[in-house]
Order: sequence, then C-alpha cells, then structure tokens
Amino acid sequence: MAVGTGALAPFPGPPPASLHEFPYPPQNRPHIAPGSPTGGVPPAIDLVLGAAAGCLACVLTNPLEVVKTRLQLQGELQPPGTYPRPYRGVLRAVGAVCRADGLRGLQKGLAAGLLYQGLMNGVRFYCYSHAEDAGWTGYPGGTVAAGAVAGAVGAFVGSPAYLVKTHLQAQTLAAVAVGHQHNHESISGAFKSIYKQHGVAGLWRGVTGAVPRVAVGSAAQLATFTSAKDWVCERQWFGEGSWAAVLAGGMVSGVAVAVTMTPFDVVSTRLYNQPVHADGTGKLYRGFLDCILQISSKEGLLGLYKGIGAVYLRLGPHTVLSLFFWDELRKMVQHQQPPGP
Repeated sequence: MAVGTGALAPFPGPPPASLHEFPYPPQNRPHIAPGSPTGGVPPAIDLVLGAAAGCLACVLTNPLEVVKTRLQLQGELQPPGTYPRPYRGVLRAVGAVCRADGLRGLQKGLAAGLLYQGLMNGVRFYCYSHAEDAGWTGYPGGTVAAGAVAGAVGAFVGSPAYLVKTHLQAQTLAAVAVGHQHNHESISGAFKSIYKQHGVAGLWRGVTGAVPRVAVGSAAQLATFTSAKDWVCERQWFGEGSWAAVLAGGMVSGVAVAVTMTPFDVVSTRLYNQPVHADGTGKLYRGFLDCILQISSKEGLLGLYKGIGAVYLRLGPHTVLSLFFWDELRKMVQHQQPPGP
C-alpha cells in the first residue's frame, strides 16, 4: 500500500496513487502487509479519501479541462490559417468561454469529470497497490510499468465518463462552437442517449485513445516527478518536503509529461467527440492510428500539440491540490477514530 514519493515525507503515511492524474513512485518503506491500515486509516477508507481528494482538485482545475477541450477541437482536420480561431491561447480561451457561456461555462462537464476521477482513481489505486504488494514494483522499471498498467486499466473503466465529459465541455453557442456538437441536455441525458443509440459498446467509444493517453502520461510522470522535485530542492529554492517544492517539482516534471502526453490527449479528445454512423463507427476517424495520420497530414505535426498550454498548466496545481485535500481528509478521519488500546 505504500505508494508515495520522497516529496511527501511530512505526511503521516504514504499517499495513494489515486491522488493525482498519475501515480507517484513509492518511497523506501518497510513492507506493509496487504489489507493492513497505514497511518491509522484502513485501506478501503484511504481509497475513498484518495478518490474524494482527486474530485475536489477536479472542481478547481476543471476550467482548464474545458479550455483544453475547445483548443484541441478548434480547426479539426483543417490546414493552419484556414479557419476562425475563437480560442487563442489559454487566457483568451478562458475569456471566450465566459463571454459565450458565462462563468458557469468554465465548469461544464464537471459532474462527468468527478465521476471519471472517482472511477479512474479508485481502480488505479487498487491495481497499483496490488502490484506493489506482489513485489512487482521492486524490479527495475517495475514502478513505471505498474503505474502505466494501472493507469490504463483505470482509463478503460472510466472511459464512459470521459466520453460524456468531452461532449458536454465541447458544447457552446454556434458562433464559437468547435468540433461536433452533440447537444446533450445533462449528464444523465448523455448516457441515456448514447446507450439508446449504440448500446453498451457505444459508451466505450474512443477508449483506444484514452488507454495509451493515461499509460504514457503515467509512465512519464513516474519517470520524471521525483528527479524534478529533487532538482528543485537541490537549488534550495524551496524547503524539501514543502508544498512549494511539490508544486515546483510538478511544474518542472509537467514539461516532460505535457510533451509526451499531449498528442495522445488530442487524439483521445477527437475520438471521443467525433460524430458517428448508426452502426457506431466514426465519421471522421477509423481509429487511433487513423486519427494520428489524419491530424498530422491535414493540420501538421503541431496539430497534435493543440491545447498543450492548458495541459501543462493543469498538471502541477492538480498534483498539489490532490495531495493537500487527501492529507486534510485523512487527518479528519484519524481524529474521528477511537484511540487504540
């Protein structure tokens, strides 16, 4: 169950992998038997707290998800310079969303985003914990591999929620609309509509883009976060173990994660949002590889990096917010528990 990183030494126990978009490498801690409480909190409760922390962080970072989705759908399959750009950069895109949809527009798709965070974080936490208990993370490269696999499984389970989230976040006024408009009235209406038209399989449409997206992002984060945090601390910019050091490490690591993950993120958004035929097949893309090839040939290689600014700006804050909320929730639970004998 010990899933954490050296940046988190002040905390009463090892933070679960479910706390962030990507899990962290474990610290060198004594082995804890599977199912045993860590830091006075039972594993099942820790899992719920981790999912809750991720959801709380999602509330604060969801506006960047809305902006990212709009930027990634803008100019879909059109050569650069041949289409209107209502969204120009992160800050201007925030303003464009507010003008078109009001301040509430920045929280479009929030309910679906919270559902996705809960499903994905819970599944990823269990998978990574089992891998660690089995000793797989002790092998060379085991931490990265376990994180990537756990992330891929979590992405698969949470895919229907991410599908609906993408649809809802893309919806806006016709004057500034980008990508296909599905015109769902609510999260429940979206699920019912997709299921009614395409069955259970339709809810997992686009999952071929989501799984590699999270797997690559998890591996990149695991490979860079700890070293980036240590690099920041070595320069004595912030105290080791402080929230500022975690944030700075997350932002430095976020460069590598954003560069490696954004192409997969763009493909994932396109596959999720594209219109489909009656049989459920996409009208624009046949699948993951076809989407990459079409974007590269029609929009150029930079088309695969649309929305990279929003992707990067979300990584560091989401890390720290998730850890902060997890730590505070954990303290609350520990205070409510009866003292030991």
